[in-house]
Amino acid sequence: MKCLVLGGGGFLGSHVCDALLKEGWHVRIFEKEWVNRENAYHFLSGVEWVEGDFTNQRHLKEIVKNVDFVIHCICTTLPQSSNENPVYDISSNVLPTIYLLEAIRNSDVKKIIFFSSGGTIYGLPKLKPILEGHQTDPLCSYGIQKLVIEKYLGLYHHLYGLDYCIIRVSNAYGERQRPHHSQGAVTVFLYKALREQEIEVWGDGSVVRDYVYVSDVADAVVALLKYSGKHKLFNISSGVGLSVRDLIEKIEIVTGSRAKVSFTQGRAFDVSANVLDNSLAKKELLWNPRIGFEEGLKRTMAYLLGLK
Repeated sequence: MKCLVLGGGGFLGSHVCDALLKEGWHVRIFEKEWVNRENAYHFLSGVEWVEGDFTNQRHLKEIVKNVDFVIHCICTTLPQSSNENPVYDISSNVLPTIYLLEAIRNSDVKKIIFFSSGGTIYGLPKLKPILEGHQTDPLCSYGIQKLVIEKYLGLYHHLYGLDYCIIRVSNAYGERQRPHHSQGAVTVFLYKALREQEIEVWGDGSVVRDYVYVSDVADAVVALLKYSGKHKLFNISSGVGLSVRDLIEKIEIVTGSRAKVSFTQGRAFDVSANVLDNSLAKKELLWNPRIGFEEGLKRTMAYLLGLK
């Protein structure tokens, strides 16, 4: 069986590829032209690597040929920056995904798995932890475009019988996450703490988030490839909330030093708390997050210490 991983050279995608290769899958990776292959060096000889333009319909038709499953974890924007240019957010994510769905429905692909956003798609939580059936009122363009793609997946299932599953991932962290990125508080804060650089916190540090280790996310994807049940949507999370202040305290414990922290104005799209209920994934996929936060933090630190 062959699996196409869109964005397989990225943080999440490379860990998905690790899990697939461990299970004996044939893997085709589709990435942007001239993308950095650093995350994939250790398995590059064992995969088919294809570069192209995600917005090019011809490229998309070619890459889905002779593929059984598609895992879609390409995204061109971030929650923080998406509101600055919603047109780009839509044109570079939603439209290409519709082109992809058109290509898939005219191919032999059996199923597509889409990486959505558990952190942004629900908006202000009415209940905690958040179940999959919670209302969806995103406060940023990033969350809106994820929700739009979810709706199109449902439409293509209804019209053409296209099988799909959606995973709403909370806040993934771990090895290969870019420490200079504006997304990924665990990795960014830990990297700065290790180098005695100032950690800038938006707001007063009371914001609560749910952090899930990246290999646990990859394990959930493998479970979904084998899943044949009726559910199409799953929260993938730790199910445990940590405030930003709690996160910094845990970073100080593993590093053994006091972090330099400054607080700045909060962001309009940051909700006060976001913790996802993962009980459906546990029940239906027989999946459990295996890596606790302290262990995940230590593994991430070991990776960051190895960077030049």
